[in-house]
Amino acid sequence: MSDVTRMTATEIAALVANGEASAVEVTQAHLDRIAAVDDRVHAFLHVDADGALEAARAVDARRAAGEELGPLAGVPVAVKDVLTTKGVPTTVGSKILEGWRPPYDATIVQRLRAAGTVMLGKTNMDEFAMGSSTEYSAYGPTSNPWDLTRIPGGSGGGSSAALAAYEAPLAIGSDTGGSIRQPGAVTGTVGAKPTYGGTSRYGLVAFSSSLDTPGPCARNVLDAALLHEAIGGHDWRDSTSIPQPVPDVVAAARAGASGDLTGVRLGLVTEFSGEGAEPGVMAAFRDAVDALAKLGAEVVEVSCPHFQYALPAYYLISPSECSSNLARFDGVRFGLRVGDDGVHSLEEVMSLTRDAGFGPEVKRRIMLGTYALSSGYYDAYYGQAQKVRTLITRDFTAAFEQVDVLISPTTPFVAFPFGSRTSDPYQMYLADLFTIPTNLYGGPGISVPCGLSDGLPVGLQVMAPTMADDRMYRVAAALESAVGILTPPQL
Repeated sequence: MSDVTRMTATEIAALVANGEASAVEVTQAHLDRIAAVDDRVHAFLHVDADGALEAARAVDARRAAGEELGPLAGVPVAVKDVLTTKGVPTTVGSKILEGWRPPYDATIVQRLRAAGTVMLGKTNMDEFAMGSSTEYSAYGPTSNPWDLTRIPGGSGGGSSAALAAYEAPLAIGSDTGGSIRQPGAVTGTVGAKPTYGGTSRYGLVAFSSSLDTPGPCARNVLDAALLHEAIGGHDWRDSTSIPQPVPDVVAAARAGASGDLTGVRLGLVTEFSGEGAEPGVMAAFRDAVDALAKLGAEVVEVSCPHFQYALPAYYLISPSECSSNLARFDGVRFGLRVGDDGVHSLEEVMSLTRDAGFGPEVKRRIMLGTYALSSGYYDAYYGQAQKVRTLITRDFTAAFEQVDVLISPTTPFVAFPFGSRTSDPYQMYLADLFTIPTNLYGGPGISVPCGLSDGLPVGLQVMAPTMADDRMYRVAAALESAVGILTPPQL
């Protein structure tokens, strides 16, 4: 069983279904792997060993009873600590929720349990998903298994690092401005952001409600598609959930794996032509584009003129929404409470709690958002940013009249060393330069490894129209078939 941690989710599910290995054995192998390497990686904030083994025993009991198991039954999964898990700590990477154990499961967690997956625990993240490197976690940073001195991306660096370190074959992330795709790119894994509303936000601790999108993370495209299928679909408890079935992403991934993209039109975004990106990243990207063309795809250049304004628009919209969402963390209802000694007033308790509980990046964004929403500035800042969002949506609509999908590098640079960008927030924000437009539009996007630059992974991003998630999986799987799956160095 020592090699089971290197297997794909599809292979593990087949082993369990055929009785060649028990779900308990598979789970224990991954728990042993976490114990062996996570002191160096720090992908997990909480490992729920007892809960995982109990879930695994339930899968084995179902198989022994002759029940038909689902395509992911018995497969371990790591869950970003932004999703509520009943009785299991949910901190969102923040001291303000340290020790909080939710009384309910998020819809996605419920669906993971129903699919027979085995939840290993909760992964590290930038506090309240605000960051691009997982350096803003209140519980310390996560390391990139490719180079432990470098970041694993963010905000979902824990989920991507768990995959790259072979601590889990599947993981769940959330993507507000690139927090699934960007970590996937810099760790050499696959990260997919579904169409906004295609996966439920019920039980997802909100950062920016009009942008937040939970989604799958895996080491290959087919596994990501299977996980997407398991967690997606309409949820009546989420008012933004789309009342439509999930596109057949699994069939699309399998079709793409054949390596035939004849008749598919790929749009190269002119505005993402490489300015500000590392030469090695662009070189790997261009090689990947050539590989896609050899598979039969037609590559054309498409202009999306308003994409250049996506970054400033995002950093007005998301902080504004976060300043509203985070008002609930007041030291009264749940989580940390400071100064409740009978001497301080309610307002003083709120102030002391937030000062002690929120980290510097969260405070920065709350202040930015509160300012942008304040009287006299709302129209000048937040209102203008929403108009830019409309223009970006029109760019996408016009582009998809010409091509089937858009492609670009996922990030402008490979994983950078710890501390190299924390002193300059703008340089940190640039990590999401290529991923943010998709969030503002609401369409799906996926990052798939496309090569190396200086020995570190580079990701290619595929962006598709809303509710056309299957298109991006087909192209991503085709690229994967051409360039192969990256293998991180042995830890």
